[in-house]
This record gives sequence, structure tokens and C-alpha cells, in this order.
Amino acid sequence: MQRNKQIFDNTEIAFSLKSDSQLERAYFLFKMISIEPLVRIGTAATNFAIKAHLPIEGLIRSTVFDHFCGGVNEEDCLSVIDKMYQKGVSSVLDYSVEGKENEEEFASATNKVLKIIDFAKEIDAIPIAVFKPTAFGRFHLYEKISVGDTLAEKEQKEWNKVVNRFDKVCNKAKENNVAVLIDAEESWIQDAADMLVTQMMRKYNTEKPIVYNTLQMYRHDRLDFLEKEHQKAKEGKYFLGFKLVRGAYMEKENERAEENGYKSPICESKKATDENFNRGLNYMIDNLDCISLFSGTHNEESSYLLMQLMESKGLKKNDDRIWFGQLYGMSDHISFNLADRGYNVAKYIPFGPVKDVMPYLIRRAEENTSVAGQTGRELSLLTKEKKRRKTL
Repeated sequence: MQRNKQIFDNTEIAFSLKSDSQLERAYFLFKMISIEPLVRIGTAATNFAIKAHLPIEGLIRSTVFDHFCGGVNEEDCLSVIDKMYQKGVSSVLDYSVEGKENEEEFASATNKVLKIIDFAKEIDAIPIAVFKPTAFGRFHLYEKISVGDTLAEKEQKEWNKVVNRFDKVCNKAKENNVAVLIDAEESWIQDAADMLVTQMMRKYNTEKPIVYNTLQMYRHDRLDFLEKEHQKAKEGKYFLGFKLVRGAYMEKENERAEENGYKSPICESKKATDENFNRGLNYMIDNLDCISLFSGTHNEESSYLLMQLMESKGLKKNDDRIWFGQLYGMSDHISFNLADRGYNVAKYIPFGPVKDVMPYLIRRAEENTSVAGQTGRELSLLTKEKKRRKTL
């Protein structure tokens, strides 16, 4: 097998869907994101402008939104979904509206996910749905359950609604034969989410994995959790599905641990996180008879490792128990080159009203600023493709 740099270095394939103007916009965006003070100022100014109801949605829509999001609704995303599928890349429609706190908004989010699952049934390009636990219920409820506090009667009724929303979505997913990924949350509310997801797996993963939990492998306890969940599944005779990611709340996790005087759940170094993630890949590939994997990573080495593990086990590139996944607008060199070689690849396609998706977009900007080498890699690949096109 070719070395990973050669596999992921083909920019003609990586950016085949981008016009010259889209390539220039991507370069401009990542150049801006590479300047940390500019991201801080831009974030503050954007938040202020939205709260002050200033007319900036058009500007956001034509720049950062269109690069990292598929559209404002499902139908708006269809052209993106169709174009990517022509290149072998599937889509995971992600309703990326965050920070909601009332029953009406939770019911609306549930209906949105149910609609996506119906949408997915009709469109081969959308084999997988997704939602966040806190899209279906209040953060505080998950927190109380996670620390073992007793819920008041009113809270218990509220939690019962959360359970019903999970059940409704997972039941619809099974009926439509569409996998549903349930995203991870902060560590101090994750236990309640894990308990609920395991309950759904036990109920709906009887023939094959439909419900997938998410493991943030920057947490040093997640491999142990995976092994315990595997044991439960063997005893209960049901299947497991897991999305493996490195993690999304590192600074928040470390700060909270320091403020509250407990050991941080985060691995001590980037190297330890990478090793933990890769051990997770090994464990799941060794147990594919019971566990299916969605490898959500922008890391070339981990992607290459998974390819090697599949080859060493004699697995087909399109084995339906293994998916590679990246976010829309990022790491196209991984997504499209893997798809070109016949692997199962899906892009997360965030969508929603522009102002409601801003917290997601701000996280993307901050993530690209803070993750060493990520923005530089994008700029290098975009520069290479721009030069290649000029020589044609």
C-alpha cells in the first residue's frame, strides 16, 4: 500500500468539486482563521452583531456559512449532497442548532431529526442520521442524572419526554434502516447520555447496529468504557455501533477540572490522545462481529492506520461495518481520496438558520485556530491545487 502522504496528497481529486472562485474563498477563509487574534475579534464582533440584530447574515452566508454548512434547510443541502455522492462521498445531515432550553425547541429538533430519517430513506446518498443528546433535553437534567441526584417529580416527567424522544428517533431509524449517530457531550453530563444510548442499543440493535454512541478518545477512560459496553452487548446479545472522535471540549474540560479540584478526564498529551484513538480503532476492528465503526477523524495517520487494519484483516474497502467521516468544509484531501479508492466515506453536513448555526461556525473557526497544523495543512493543499490549475 502507498504511504499515507501519497494517498492523501492528490489535490485534483480532493478539490474536484470546487470551482476556481470556491478554491479562492476557501484559501481566504483558512488564511483568516490562521490568525488567532483575528478569530477572537471576529467572534466577538459577530456575536455582538447578531445580538444587536445588525444585517450581517448575508455576509456570513456568502463566506464562512457556505464553506462549512450545506444550507439553511434539508432541501437547500440537496445540490451539495448530490455533487458529493457523484464522487462517492455520502452525507450525514446535521441540524446544527445549539443551546436550546425549552420543550418547544426540543420537540422541534426531534421532528427535524425524524424528517431527516425519512429524507434518508428516499436518498441513497444519506445513509446515516445524527443528533446531540442536548438537542432533546435540558443540559441540567443530564447533569443531575450523571451525578446521581434524584430528580424532582416535575423533572422526572421532563426526563421521560427526553427518553421518549430518543426512542421515537431510534425506532424510526430502525424502521427506515438508517443508522443514527448520537453525538457526545461534556464529560459531566455524558453518563446520563451513555445510559440512554445503551438502552436504545439494547432495544434496537438486535439484528445489526442502528444506534451508534460517540466516544471522545481524548478522554482517558473511554477505552475501558468501550470494553465494558462490549461485554454488556455480548451478554445481552445485541450489536454495538460507535463513532470514534478525538473530542470537542478540551479547554472547557480542563478548566472545569481545575476550578473544581478533580483530575481532568482528558489525556495528558496529544500523543496520548492519538494512541488512545488508535487503540480504539484496533479494538473495534478486532471485534467487528459485534461492533461497527464510524471513524470521525481529520487525522491522516489514524485514517491510514484504519486502512492498514482493514487490509491486514482481508476486509473489503466498502465493508458496511466501517465508515470514515469528516466535517464538510474540512479535510477534503482525506474524504475524496478515500472515496476515490472505494472506501465508505461520509461528510457531516451542518445546516440550519444562519444565526442559529453561528455557535457551530465559531467552534469550527476556534478549532482550526487551536489544532496545531490543521489550518496550515488546509492552506498548503489549497495552494498546491491553485498552482496545479494555473499550469493547465
